[in-house]
Parts: sequence; structure tokens; C-alpha cells
Amino acid sequence: MREILDLIKQEPRARLFFIALGQSALGTGAAFIALLVLALERFDSPWALGLILLADVIPGMVLGPLFGAVADRWSRRACVVSADVGRAAAFAGLVLVDGFGLTLAFALLAGVGTALFQPASLAALPGLADRKRLPAATSLYGALTDIGFVAGPAIAAGVMLIGGPELVLGGNAVTFAMSAAILLTIRFGEVPRREGRSDEAASLIRDIRDGFRAAARIRGLRVVLLASTAALFCGGLFNVAELLLATEELGASNSGFSILVAIYGLGFIGGSVAGARGGSVTLLRRRYLAGLLLAAVGTGASGLAPSALLAAVCFVGAGYGAGLLLVHERLLIQALIPDVLSGRIFGMRDALTAWAWAIAFVVGPLLLTAIGTRTTVVVAGASAFIVWLIAAWQLRRSGETDALQPEQVSASSSVGRGELARPGGAREDGPDFVSG
Repeated sequence: MREILDLIKQEPRARLFFIALGQSALGTGAAFIALLVLALERFDSPWALGLILLADVIPGMVLGPLFGAVADRWSRRACVVSADVGRAAAFAGLVLVDGFGLTLAFALLAGVGTALFQPASLAALPGLADRKRLPAATSLYGALTDIGFVAGPAIAAGVMLIGGPELVLGGNAVTFAMSAAILLTIRFGEVPRREGRSDEAASLIRDIRDGFRAAARIRGLRVVLLASTAALFCGGLFNVAELLLATEELGASNSGFSILVAIYGLGFIGGSVAGARGGSVTLLRRRYLAGLLLAAVGTGASGLAPSALLAAVCFVGAGYGAGLLLVHERLLIQALIPDVLSGRIFGMRDALTAWAWAIAFVVGPLLLTAIGTRTTVVVAGASAFIVWLIAAWQLRRSGETDALQPEQVSASSSVGRGELARPGGAREDGPDFVSG
């Protein structure tokens, strides 16, 4: 926590960025609940509800790598501001329309904004803070996002007592508009000049291809991305089953289930904050694996818990492990990938995450029907444990300097050799850079 407080005190641009992110994260957490309520009130159909939920995931599944390439090519400030303007318009539109087609269209627009904001904002962090404070910035990013999903539902419950879900959605539109206004005032660093071509003439497809090639060439990064995707699939199975686990197997009420979810969220926040210290690549890998192991054990143990109290302890452990895993995954990407490629890697990572969640939401109900609730949760935990075993074995073969080097990029690549000299570093002023 000391590192985060030092970041807030010493980095004024990062401080403004996190003020914008924090208030919009609270609005997002509240709007998630309000959108579910609104969909049920307007359409009274589980299919309509499912499509509205998928609208938040599908853009990331399809457009994540493309938006990552956009964030690497053009101004990241323009990307995050445009994303927030789009989301503000989307939630304002959700208040004003009532037909299913338009509701779904605005929900998709909000999903597009999220799919653009995430890779651009994560890739922009090195330009907002000194290199030594980058782990604290990455840690705070994850903590604020999850605080929104923990505290947001409580805010939604209070607001809907007086104004209904439309008031919550309208308030979220305001938070995104405020975020866009704040982010517009921040300088996000410099845009690297790409050698041998103009940005306008180059192919985005080639940029996307370079991102996939970069991820494939780094053994440690490749293992982390695949392991995280598999772990998030297991986490998705757990999320599908946790309501039935709490209410039918453990005998908890709906309020008790809400408490368990909040406990998991608090554990997640704790795991995110634990990444603020940073460290060497070797240390980051160890903490990443520790988070994966703890998440696996906590998930599996919750399926065996005989009471809600013991399940709560397991939920805390699983949440802490998931937070530890996620923040150190991001720190490893920053350590292993040059700044000029980071948007593409984060976009690729977001796409993999979206696919993992979507598949889990399809497979989860099938498993619940076939093998029951507790067995599904235990299978999710055991599968995550197997992922940990494979990842730990593979990462032992990755060295401390396992990062993308200039000589690994072909002369025909759209990524110039000079752009690979600063892996994970903040963008610098100088003759090799142009403002953006």
C-alpha cells in the first residue's frame, strides 16, 4: 500500500487518471446490476437477458487484437477518450430507448467502448508514471476496477430505491463523460515513430500479425497468456455454479450469496494490491504461479466446504489468488514486451479472456446438469490445478532475460528494430519520438 500512496502523491498525471478510472468503475459496477434489472423489466425473457450480457463480451472477443493495434499505432489518449465518450453515449441511449433491438445495439456500443479502453489504458500506464512506480500503477488499476464491482451493486441498490434502473444507467453515462473530460487533459507520453513507413499507409492487419508473432516468440509470455486463459475458463465455470453452490448446497440466502461474492471481491482487491511492489521477471513469475495455485485450491475447496462459513474462507483465498494472478500477468506483459507492442498484447489478452468467459458460460450449465453443482466446482478447481502444474513446468524453462529482442524481428516486419529497445518502459521524450 505504501507504493500506491507514493504513486498518488508523486505522479500528478497518474493521480488524475485514477480519479477518472475510480469514479467510472463505481458507475460500471452499479450499471451492471441496473442493466440486468432493466432487461428483465422490459423483456421478461432469459434469452434477452443472455444476449444483453453477451453484448459486453462479444466486442472484446472479435475486436480485441484490432483495438490493441489501434492503441499501438495512434494516440492512446485519443483511444481512451473516444472509448469513454462512446460508453457515455451508449448508457444515455439505454435510458432513452425501450425496444429490444435498440437496447441491444447500445449495449454492444458499450461493449465496444470497453474493448477499446482496456488495452489502450493498460498500454498507456508506462507513460503516466515513472518506471519504478509502474507496478503500483498496475496494481491500483486492478484494485479500482474490482472495487467498482464490489461497491457498485450496493450503490445501485440504494439508487434504485428512489429512481429505478434508468437513474443508475444515466448516472453511469455521467461518470463516463466525466472520465473523458479528465482524460482529455492528461498527457499520456509520446507516440513512438515507426521506421520505414508512415502510420497512415501501413496495414493494421500486419500490426496485428506482429503482435501475435511477438507473443509466440517469448516462451514465458506465451505460457502466461495460455495459462491465464485456461484459468479464467475455470473461473467462469465457478461463477456459473456459485449461486447454486451458495443457495442450494450451503443453504445460504440470496443475501448470504451476495456476502460471499463480496468476500471474493475483497480477496481479489487484496491480491491486486499485493502486486504494487513489482520485482524481477523471476519474482513476478513466482507470484503469478502462487496466485494461480491459490485460486485453484480455493475454488476446489469451496466445492467441498460443508458450511457457508468455511466456504467464505475458500472464497477469500480464491479471490486473493485470482487478483494476484491477474496483476502479475499484467506486470509480466509490461516486463517482457516493448511499449510499442503492449497495446496489441493487452488486446490479444482481452480477446482470449472474453472467449474463455463465453465458452465457460456455455459449458457451465451443461456440467451443472450432468454432474451437479459441487462436482462442477471441484472439477473447475482441479482443472485449474492442472493448469498450474503445466505452467510451473513450462515457466521453469524460461530465463530471466526472456524478452523480445531486436534480432528476433525480421527486417520486413512493421515493427522497427529501434522500437524494441525499451521493453515495458515509459515513453521518453527525444529525437526518436513524436508527440501523440
